[in-house]
Amino acid sequence: MKKLFIILLGAFIWLITFFQVPTCPPSLLDIRQAGVRHVWAGEPKDILSIEAYDMLNTVPNTYLIDVRTRAEYQLIGHPPMAYLFPYFFLTDKLEKKGENWTYQFTKNNKAFIEEISKKFQKTNNLLILCRDGTRSILAAKKLIKYGFKHVYNVKDGFEGPLFPYFEDKNRHKFYRQLAHRNKIHGYNHRRYYGWQWWGLPWTYDIDPKYIYPPDKIPKEKKK
Repeated sequence: MKKLFIILLGAFIWLITFFQVPTCPPSLLDIRQAGVRHVWAGEPKDILSIEAYDMLNTVPNTYLIDVRTRAEYQLIGHPPMAYLFPYFFLTDKLEKKGENWTYQFTKNNKAFIEEISKKFQKTNNLLILCRDGTRSILAAKKLIKYGFKHVYNVKDGFEGPLFPYFEDKNRHKFYRQLAHRNKIHGYNHRRYYGWQWWGLPWTYDIDPKYIYPPDKIPKEKKK
């Protein structure tokens, strides 16, 4: 009887172990294979531009949103399927950052959430793209804050960060100093990675279907 009890107990433990439900969240690959997209609440999911392009081609209700300025969208280029919704606007005010001068951005686009909400549902898969991932992460977090469920930050951006780039801050600083000191060709240019670096489709052409919606509203003529 005791022997039978031990055998049954062992079998019971084996069954529990074998059929145990995983407690960790699925990976991006698991989600893609299941045909379902989900972003865990609180933070946008970081993906590379090549993953974003794959999602656009394989996952229904997936849209690419370019949050750069109008000038960047037109003059630097953009993915042909990217909807333009600037997160900041460029101003005519100059400021000095370090040794360089640059035009300032506005604090934010006050109509950003309102305009996005008119075009997209809160259950759509929204892929957020900027130049190098700096503005896109801010825009993605704001979208989540306002109830959008499936938001992805295209962290390498359209052009990618300045070369050379390392995620490790100490390594990043060391090699940038080294590149600067030795006058490396292409130093401080955007050529390391990004949508363009992957060779994904992009264009200078403007399609009215994708431009910022308020820009389509005719301006009233001054009397």
